[in-house]
Amino acid sequence: MMKRNIIKIIQLSLIVLLVAVGIWFVNRVGIEQVRANVDQLGVWAPLAVVLLRLVSVVIPAIPSTAYSILSGVLFGFVQGIVVIAIADFVACNLNFYIAKRYGRNLVQKFVGQRFMGRVDSLSQKYLERNIFLVTGFLMTGLFDFVAYAVGLTQMKWRSFMLALILGIAISTPPIVALGAGVFEGGRILLIVAMLGIFALAMLTGWLSRKRGVRGEG
Repeated sequence: MMKRNIIKIIQLSLIVLLVAVGIWFVNRVGIEQVRANVDQLGVWAPLAVVLLRLVSVVIPAIPSTAYSILSGVLFGFVQGIVVIAIADFVACNLNFYIAKRYGRNLVQKFVGQRFMGRVDSLSQKYLERNIFLVTGFLMTGLFDFVAYAVGLTQMKWRSFMLALILGIAISTPPIVALGAGVFEGGRILLIVAMLGIFALAMLTGWLSRKRGVRGEG
């Protein structure tokens, strides 16, 4: 438990550090100049963020929240959501497929033995019988592990897809809005981000207490 808490603190510290460095850099260069440079890269900029986010979901030991914030910074609120939604949709389907097709042994190679207990714990919580529970978990920081866990159950791909789309639609905007709002000075976006993040935190806490699953991807 102590080691897990230390890992959480380190991950949170890295995210805070990245945001702080980003704020300093943008204040020095200017958000419009940053986005102008990003626009010059064309499709390669969003593709790079998609790939980075995808890898961080397929290998859950790598923090992924920072990429949602980065997407909001670089591309703005709407395009930032699209970039992260595409990445999460592809990555979670890949996680589901890996677990369903190759089973627990290959999943363990991706998540590591230390985190495999988290996947096992989730897969044993009757997720296949409750699509609403799956949707709820997919809205939390556990979503990468959940995609693997559901793949280890008997749940069909269509049911998983429905839960995944709903989970992405609800959980993605608040985090992207945080990045877009901070760097654009948008008060409305920041309010939306704070309320959304608070709601997601409450949901995570409730699910953790209800099912005895703790941790963050």
